[in-house]
Amino acid sequence: MLLRHCLAGLLLLSACLAWAASQVQVVGLFPGAAVINVDGQRKLVRVGDSGPGGVQVVSVDKQGAVLRVDGVERVYPLSREYSAGFAEPQRKRLSIAKGIGGHYWVAGSVNGQTVQFLVDTGATSVALNDAHAKRLGIDYRVSGRPLQVNTANGVARGWRVMLDRVKIGDLEVLGVEAVVLEGGAPHEALLGMSFLSRVGWREEQGMLVLESKL
Repeated sequence: MLLRHCLAGLLLLSACLAWAASQVQVVGLFPGAAVINVDGQRKLVRVGDSGPGGVQVVSVDKQGAVLRVDGVERVYPLSREYSAGFAEPQRKRLSIAKGIGGHYWVAGSVNGQTVQFLVDTGATSVALNDAHAKRLGIDYRVSGRPLQVNTANGVARGWRVMLDRVKIGDLEVLGVEAVVLEGGAPHEALLGMSFLSRVGWREEQGMLVLESKL
């Protein structure tokens, strides 16, 4: 009997240690997806998919998400604490000088793949053509929602997609809405307001200044 109690105690202790070993947090919420932080690894994970450490997103609402961790489902509220033991993040800033044609050009990345962006404050979202999407590995016909877009050349067929992450310099935004258009337009990838509205931006002495929001 004593041996049985000891074994049960050890199993309970092991379970508690395993639970404490992984710090799991929900740090962002989007329709049908959540940004989860598992031991410092952040990733946008759609409902039904698994992220860092095998943590699965079961469902999402405005308050938080139901996650399955080690086979156990639990409600995780939205947290603003990105990582225990780290100081409050510092505001990050990037200044971009005008380039060819008086436009702002900047090198960035989409889902870890490099992209040369033309900054367009008049575009409601990040805009890509189908060649850009193919190079970036975005299967927009499967993951996107079809729509019609009015362009300078008339009505074009497009798809609305969600990019896992867009990064410009040290500024990274997770869960960025984008539109992929059929054909060669836009010729350059456009950095629109779906990214810019998530950071602070202003024009200052001929420079475009982007700044992270705390």
